[in-house]
Amino acid sequence: MKKPGKMIAEMFRNVMKPPATTEYPFVKVEMPKDFRGQIVFISENCIGCNICVRDCPADAIGITKQGEEKIFGAYFDLDKCIYCAQCVLSCPKDALAASPNYELAQLSRSGFRVVFPAKPKPPKVDGDKPAEGKAAPATSA
Repeated sequence: MKKPGKMIAEMFRNVMKPPATTEYPFVKVEMPKDFRGQIVFISENCIGCNICVRDCPADAIGITKQGEEKIFGAYFDLDKCIYCAQCVLSCPKDALAASPNYELAQLSRSGFRVVFPAKPKPPKVDGDKPAEGKAAPATSA
């Protein structure tokens, strides 16, 4: 230490400044709108084209077909994922989305595999439309 007075002057300048860091994890930081966090799978929108699987540079995603119907599930290896959201951008049916979730630490490696089971597609309901050739039922008032 050639000049200890310089260090003391710097210390006094910084004593009155607010801290440059946040008190994480006690104070959560709000992520920006386009933050690329954990990927979320919406099985109702998936058509099983596997474009997301082919576009993933880290080979961190897989699509699985469930049963005979066109219902698909997915799995993500979060320890391989580089969170580039290329799969989200390439999906033609918006079956993938980037969430603002960034707290992904795990105690074991098996916790990094996230499985999204296939959800059955809701049945299409025609609503109150009468069938063609038939008159609508009359309502009594």
